[in-house]
Amino acid sequence: MPKRPEYIGQGRLVVSALALTCGFAVSATGQSADIIHDAEHYVLAAQHGDKWAMEDADIQEKLAALEAKHGTKPNIIHIMWDDTAVGEIGIPEIQSVRGFETPNFNQMADEGINFMRMYTEPACTPTRAAFQTGRYAVRSGMHTVSFPVEYSGIDADEVMIAEVLSDVGYKTAFFGKWHLGDTEESYAHNQGYDEAFFTPYNQVPSMWTPQAEVGNVITGLYPDLYGEDRYAMDDSWQPNGYVWTLEGTKGGETNEWGPPPDITNFWDVETEAQQRTLAFIDKSVEANEPFFIAYHPISTAFMPDPRSSTKLTANKNILAEALVKIDAFVGDLFVHLDERGISDNTLVIVMADNGPFTHFGPRGMVETLYTGGKGDFSEGGVRVPAIAKWEGVIAPDQIVGDILHVSDLFTTFARIGGAMDGIPTDRVIDGVDQTSLFMNGDGFSRRDYVMIYQGPNLAAGVKGRFKRDWKNATQGLSLDEFYDLYTDPREANGEMIEQFHVKSMFNRQRARHELWMEQYPNRPDATPGPALTGIANERPETRKLYTAPADLEGLPFTPEQVGNFPIPFRASDM
Repeated sequence: MPKRPEYIGQGRLVVSALALTCGFAVSATGQSADIIHDAEHYVLAAQHGDKWAMEDADIQEKLAALEAKHGTKPNIIHIMWDDTAVGEIGIPEIQSVRGFETPNFNQMADEGINFMRMYTEPACTPTRAAFQTGRYAVRSGMHTVSFPVEYSGIDADEVMIAEVLSDVGYKTAFFGKWHLGDTEESYAHNQGYDEAFFTPYNQVPSMWTPQAEVGNVITGLYPDLYGEDRYAMDDSWQPNGYVWTLEGTKGGETNEWGPPPDITNFWDVETEAQQRTLAFIDKSVEANEPFFIAYHPISTAFMPDPRSSTKLTANKNILAEALVKIDAFVGDLFVHLDERGISDNTLVIVMADNGPFTHFGPRGMVETLYTGGKGDFSEGGVRVPAIAKWEGVIAPDQIVGDILHVSDLFTTFARIGGAMDGIPTDRVIDGVDQTSLFMNGDGFSRRDYVMIYQGPNLAAGVKGRFKRDWKNATQGLSLDEFYDLYTDPREANGEMIEQFHVKSMFNRQRARHELWMEQYPNRPDATPGPALTGIANERPETRKLYTAPADLEGLPFTPEQVGNFPIPFRASDM
């Protein structure tokens, strides 16, 4: 695997130097010794490494026995959708006063693990980058939300979980919301997936239709639908060639599927993704090959489907309607796994990508348990519902209060798939191996910390029950920037005097974290490039996105200069 010079470090020698600087020693962790984790991990490894090594030896025996029993490595299915608060699924008591039900999610919780402290990034693109790479999004430069047309995407040198699992014989597929850029190198099938059917962007383009323009939902995309604006001068200002869905295979061509602007095409994306998910399972079972599927529902559109005039729930709002539809598919999925005889060799995990869209979002998005939502660094923004089921392996009816982070799934899936040797060792991998938590249950996490970023800025740090608000901290005397999440889970009453004892602890945590970033620098931003190139069935409108509308010879700058210039982060990009 090629290595970028800025990522190449001194390996274990550097780790040892950092350990001495911070006053602790590095011990065995049971993981590949060459994986470089965030500095805070080594504090825990120094205290628990020997126990972890013993646990891992037992886990390896169990995984080997499973492979001998089934003849293949375990299958892995990851389902992740948008903007949902902890408590919205898996807890029917809450649903009883919310006007909807998700019986299949709730049954999953009864038959597996309901994680109560799964952390993500504050928004869609960062979380999806963290899941795919096992790294905080700030490290890959994917720290802000991609909107059409982005002219950038995740870098080709980032190593995806699909690449790691492919190297040990897994068949890999991505279906649904990708949201990691619109450059050709960022396409899902160019990032390690054998098959991909994906949306480069989020759900916002579902409003970019003639019907929405006529209905005054948007303005300016279809100026031919209303009176002439005699003062409009720049025909290149608004894009008209956006793409909703792409499909492709590893090493194959890219095609657009269901071109816009017909709103029904957008609603059909979900049905197609679900059908392909089940078909990929069948194909893999017939070939007797282990599979990894990331099905990330697009969930819904911001314009109603004209073919459906009724609602499924009493709640009737966008989130509840989406959840019951995903829930129905989850029920179909487990029936399908049973029919194929692979339920006891398949890990299924479902989760949201961040908290509810409470700020400027659609109706029906509520906090439920924790304060804040999408874009926030408070618990409501980054703590999400997550449920895992693996028949015969994960004990049923578990409620787990341990901390885990979405990046941990990268390393955990690699462990389960026997692919730890494929994890890159030239960069920091924030994800820690949580296989013991999945297989042994409550109290077996290997993480008690999370660093929470908003864009490229460190906003908060979590350590066990304690949390520090770095964003609003000021120089000099501390303010009310400390929280005890056991006694104040909604972060309603920040403390100062009562928690001065944790101030220096958080200072050292941040110092270790930022020292490691100096050793292994972050990418400043997503990698720029022309948008939506390499599409075999390209439409003329799409081609206009990367071709000039006029003669550029007279400009004092080039498109390349603009494209490669760092775009300043703004809060609105979240």
